[in-house]
Amino acid sequence: MLVGLACPLDTNKGERKMAFQRAAGYNNLPNGNFSPVIYSKQTQLAFRKSSVVEDITNNDYFGEIANFGDTVRIIKEPEITVKEYARGAQISPQDLDDEDFSLVVDKSNYFAFKVDDIEEAHSHVNFQSMASDRAGYRLKDQYDMEVLGYLSGFAQGSLGSVASTANTTVSGTKAVSTAGSDELLSSMQLKKGDFGSITTSSAGTHSIPIAARLPGASALPTATASPNMVVARMGRLLDTQFVDKDGRWLVVSPHFMEVLMDEDSRLLNSDYGEAGAIRNGLALNNLYGFKVYVSNNLPSVGTGPGTSGSANQNSNFGLVVGGHSSAVATASQITKTETYRDPDSFADIVRGMHLYGRKILRPEAIATAKYNIA
Repeated sequence: MLVGLACPLDTNKGERKMAFQRAAGYNNLPNGNFSPVIYSKQTQLAFRKSSVVEDITNNDYFGEIANFGDTVRIIKEPEITVKEYARGAQISPQDLDDEDFSLVVDKSNYFAFKVDDIEEAHSHVNFQSMASDRAGYRLKDQYDMEVLGYLSGFAQGSLGSVASTANTTVSGTKAVSTAGSDELLSSMQLKKGDFGSITTSSAGTHSIPIAARLPGASALPTATASPNMVVARMGRLLDTQFVDKDGRWLVVSPHFMEVLMDEDSRLLNSDYGEAGAIRNGLALNNLYGFKVYVSNNLPSVGTGPGTSGSANQNSNFGLVVGGHSSAVATASQITKTETYRDPDSFADIVRGMHLYGRKILRPEAIATAKYNIA
């Protein structure tokens, strides 16, 4: 690289100042033009967060949406009543129910930018291609944050931020009438009071204080719960709802994953994962029947799970969410991406729109836990 040989501009004098020192009285090539400024064609790309929503949700309805505002009506499996039979008894067939609920395609985001003809002609990098790539990532990242928040019972305060407030808006119609306004079942939402071994006096509705339970411990902790205890409890909740083990997933934050690995170093063992398994956020292939994903896009309230300075509380905490691949449906597509001439200048405008809908289909197949690092 020749960048280190550059002669930076002296902003005080409007002249180039040589990067190399010059001996007193030496006047050969005095302007330093032999050492030009070189701009690299290799641009620095920002880090990308992993997206997990496409891996953990059901996208069977992807092809059934077309335009903003479309509604997909989903028929629920009818319940069947089993009755006792005796010889000669008259059989009374039951009427089948055709209850349904709706997936409403009501989420749409866009990007738009322009590149002037002069900028395009004289630039040494393709800003249009580079910006388009970044725009696509930003749309996907926003989608990931919004959907992860929704299926965890939370909503975004603004675009581009993780969900941080309790969701009180039902999307379409509830899949289960007993679900709350967040479309989840309260019985599937873990909090401190669900761990009887924790004997601290703070409110049971507070977040679960998390700490690693190191090998050799002879009793359950009384002030905290371990990450493994939380994951096992979430698995038990799904078991009691008869949720299939095949297809289970778990999304955790880096804070939770760190304490989990402190507790059990075997998580890096091939018995738990596989070579190259960390892709699209997938960290572990099997932990108590869950595929484990790590994401920075989970809901975070206040200062989040790792920076609050206090264990169990209701103001600063994070969320862990687990479920089954049939629990949430998403229907997503970028409906329009186009380039056109700016009518007011000599420039090309590139714009795109992302249209999607999401719906909790089986709240009994979603378990959440709010927690703090103790």
